[in-house]
Amino acid sequence: MSDTTASVGDASGLQLTLTVWHPGCWSIEVTAETAGGLLAHAVYRTSDGNVRSLFTAYGDTAAEVDALVAAIRDSERTRSVLELEERYGSREATPEAGGAARELFVEEEPGHSVNDAFVSRGFLHDQPIRIVDGVEFWPVFYRGSRAELEAALEEIRETRDAEIEVTRISSSGPPRGSTLRRVDRLSEAQRDAYELARSEGYYSWPRAITVRELAAKQGVAKTTFLEHLRKAEAKLLDP
Repeated sequence: MSDTTASVGDASGLQLTLTVWHPGCWSIEVTAETAGGLLAHAVYRTSDGNVRSLFTAYGDTAAEVDALVAAIRDSERTRSVLELEERYGSREATPEAGGAARELFVEEEPGHSVNDAFVSRGFLHDQPIRIVDGVEFWPVFYRGSRAELEAALEEIRETRDAEIEVTRISSSGPPRGSTLRRVDRLSEAQRDAYELARSEGYYSWPRAITVRELAAKQGVAKTTFLEHLRKAEAKLLDP
């Protein structure tokens, strides 16, 4: 989920799962009030300093997901909610995402996100963050000792008024499912298409550019560009 570009290399470290609660978080608030849950896949910084995150909203029924998405739209802490097209089979039942799901880009002000607090202290996301019943579950990799881990977590608790508990910990190598490793799976054409779309505002709301315009900038046919972009998105969303 992190937007960090640091290399994980071959360093060993700690693999752990955290339960996290922090004040002022819309995803914690809406999942505490409604059925269903959220999977947080990636975080991006917009040019105006806001935070935009990619989520899967899931539930046992389509009605549960509809209510959850409505609560996200109604939250005073969200700026905008952009729903992605149904191109990943998001409404089909899957073991990971309940009986129904919808893919969303949610934009918020930066002050309520704790992602930077973790990333800046050396935490790397191993898998998407799961938010359910008003609690976040963070599978992360930490490059450091257990003493350094405790110090880093205590800093986050104090500076962000957060409640953090380590529920699983083990010595391990770099996370195989991390965002950085997923990006490494993209071909050059897929990476170029995805990075161009990000930089030109394709994922902003409203969209700042069309697929046809992006294809023209890259000098390829629209269908070719769209194929590269969709394959890149599928790999990033489904590690």
